[in-house]
Amino acid sequence: MKPTQPPSKILRAYGDRHGDGMVQLSFVLELPPSPRAREAAKRFAEAHGLREPLVAAMEECAEGYSFFVVYGHSEHSVDAATIDVPEVRVEPLGREEIEHRIKARLGRKLVVVGACTGSDAHTVGIDAILNYKGIAGDKGLESYKGFDAHNLGAQVQNAELAERARALRADAILVSQIITQRNCHKENARALVELIESQGWRGEVILLLGGPRIDHELALELGFDAGFGPGTKPAEVASYLIDRLAPGAVVKHA
Repeated sequence: MKPTQPPSKILRAYGDRHGDGMVQLSFVLELPPSPRAREAAKRFAEAHGLREPLVAAMEECAEGYSFFVVYGHSEHSVDAATIDVPEVRVEPLGREEIEHRIKARLGRKLVVVGACTGSDAHTVGIDAILNYKGIAGDKGLESYKGFDAHNLGAQVQNAELAERARALRADAILVSQIITQRNCHKENARALVELIESQGWRGEVILLLGGPRIDHELALELGFDAGFGPGTKPAEVASYLIDRLAPGAVVKHA
């Protein structure tokens, strides 16, 4: 039997009315604010497929340059039923359940080592996941009795991270990559995986990758076990690790 195709779900942008296709386009042109610049912005928007474009904002952003926001109709649509995106699907667990499963099923503390690697000096992401304070009322892994969390901070080289993680016999390594110029986040993340593989202990550790331009699909492509993007909270990471190391929660990789 042929697999059943899901029914189409055609979506258009929603502006003033359902399915009207209204979208906003923002950009900068090398023109000072003027009627000529406004007309240039309209034509630029039309060239990108917007019908009846309206220049909602025109502001000088630097000498000789203008920032525009243009509102108009787009004819494009997307069939949501055809989209299949790999993602981490994890049963969310509460703090008490997380602590219970570590104690009852693992019988020891779960060791996690995290860092911003390479030249990356932005620790806001790794701090949100590991530090006691956490984010948005969700306390970090340091706050759990069942976790032994080590935050190595910023600009940690891959060799240093691997050495420290191995010395601590870490169950998981969390890598945060904020800087993405010239895809340095991909190169650096892949290099860590290759280093650990060359040292022969890749199968002994769970590798997690996070950052504003990270998703699960990219993390898998780079050799990590899972990827977590913007908005991830500590409890989500904890729940994923619990399932891997103290099975019981339902985790599926789409």
